[in-house]
Amino acid sequence: MSAPQFRTAVAIAAATGLAGLSLAACSTKNDDDGSSRSGGKVAITVDCQPVAAQAELLKNWNEDVAAFEKANPTIDVKSVSVGTQCNNPPDFTARLQGGTTTDVFYAYMTDLQQVLDSGQVMDISQYVSTETIPTWNDIDPAAKAAFSSDGKIYGIPTKNYSMGLVYNKTLFQRAGLDPKNPPKTWPEVRAAAKKIAALGDGIAGYAEYSAGNTGGWHFTAELYSMGGQVVTADGKKADFNNAMGKQVLQNLKDMRYGDNSMGDKQLLQWADLLTNAAAGKVGMFIGAPDATTAIVTQFQGRYQDWAMGPMPGQDGPAKGTLGGGEGYFFAKGLSAEQVKAGLRWLAYEKLTPGKGQFDYVRAKPQNQPVGLPQPQLFTVGSPTYQQELQLRKANANIDVEDFAPFENNPVPVKVEPPNAQAIYAVLDSAMSAVLTDPDADIDELLATAEGKVNQILANG
Repeated sequence: MSAPQFRTAVAIAAATGLAGLSLAACSTKNDDDGSSRSGGKVAITVDCQPVAAQAELLKNWNEDVAAFEKANPTIDVKSVSVGTQCNNPPDFTARLQGGTTTDVFYAYMTDLQQVLDSGQVMDISQYVSTETIPTWNDIDPAAKAAFSSDGKIYGIPTKNYSMGLVYNKTLFQRAGLDPKNPPKTWPEVRAAAKKIAALGDGIAGYAEYSAGNTGGWHFTAELYSMGGQVVTADGKKADFNNAMGKQVLQNLKDMRYGDNSMGDKQLLQWADLLTNAAAGKVGMFIGAPDATTAIVTQFQGRYQDWAMGPMPGQDGPAKGTLGGGEGYFFAKGLSAEQVKAGLRWLAYEKLTPGKGQFDYVRAKPQNQPVGLPQPQLFTVGSPTYQQELQLRKANANIDVEDFAPFENNPVPVKVEPPNAQAIYAVLDSAMSAVLTDPDADIDELLATAEGKVNQILANG
C-alpha cells in the first residue's frame, strides 16, 4: 500500500522484472586499482527504480539519472528495479544473504540490524560530509541514527514519516470545534470525539484499528505517546504491561463504551478505517501525513476535508510517536570512488530541495500531492528545511496550513520494536477485546499479551 507506516505490515505482491540487470549480477566489480569503471567512468548500481507500470515515476527517474550524469560526467548510474515494493522483506533478505544486492541498496530504517548481521554492508563514515551531501548537516539526527551504529555510518536516510492526529476539518466545524486547534491530549481527544459523534448519522468521533496487525501497530504508537516502550531496551522482554499500557486501553474503552463515540463497527483494518474516513464517517484517527493521500487516491475522499495535528499526549505534549522510513546502504567492497558517487547520487535524487523527490515544480502538474510535510528529513528551522518549505508552499496543491499544527510541533520519533509484526498480531487481541467487549479485563489482556510476546522474543 502507499502508506509507508504500514508497508511492513501488509505483504504486497511485487513484480520482480529487472531493468536490464539480473539480481545475480547487481553489483559492479572492482578493477585492480579499487575502482569500478564503465567506459572510463565510475559505475554504480542502484535499486528501487520504478517499474514499467509506474510510467510517470519511471520517466521522472530516468530524466533525473540523465541530468545527474550530465552534471557528473565521470559517474555512470545503472538502475535496477526490484518491483513495486522496493523492499519486499523475503526477497530483500534473500538478496542480502546471497550477496546480490546492488552497490547502493534500498532498505527500511528497521533493517539496520539485519543488514549489519549479514556482513554485506560497508562503513561509509569517512566519506559522508557536506562535500558529498551538501545538506547533510540539516538532516534530522534521528533519521541519521537509524542508519548508524556504534558511531559509524552505514546508510543514508532518504525518506521518513511520523504519526500524529489526522482529523476531519469539516466535521470539526459542524461539531463546533476549532479546526485550527486540534486536541493535544488524549482527554481532549475524548472530549472532541463525543461532540463529533453527537452529529449522528453513523459518524465515529474517533476511529481505531484492531485487526490484521493494525491494532498492535496503533497500540505501539499510542504507548509511545505515553512515554512507554513495547519491549525493554535490550529487546529481550515485553514492557507494556504497566500503567502506560493500561492507560492506552482504558482511553479506548472509555471512548467506546463510556461515551459511545467510536461507533459500533469495530475490528477495523487499514482499508476499513480509510474507507469510512473518505465517506465522512470518521472525525479523528492516528496516522501519518500520507494517510490523507490514501483517503483521496484510493478511497475517493477529498484533501480539503483533512488536517493534522501532533500525536496527543496523556497529560501534556506526547512524549514520543511511532515513525519510520527508508534509505540506502552501501554494499561491502565498494571503492572510495563508488561510495562517493553513490552519495552524490543520493544527494541529488533524495536530499536536495527542488531536485528528485523534492522537485515540486514537476510533481504538481503530474497531480502528485504537494504540500504534505512528508518526508520530514530536514530539521525544522534549518536552512534546508526553510528552502524545502518555501518550494512546497509555492507549488502546493494541498493546503500546507492544514498540516502546520503537526509540522510545527514535532514529537520525538521511535521506530518499531523488534519482531514487530508478530508482536502486533498479539496486541491485536487486546485492542479488539476492549473495543468489542464492555466487560474486557484490561489487566488480564495485557498479562496474556505479555506472556505471548515474551515467548516471541525468546524464540528470536
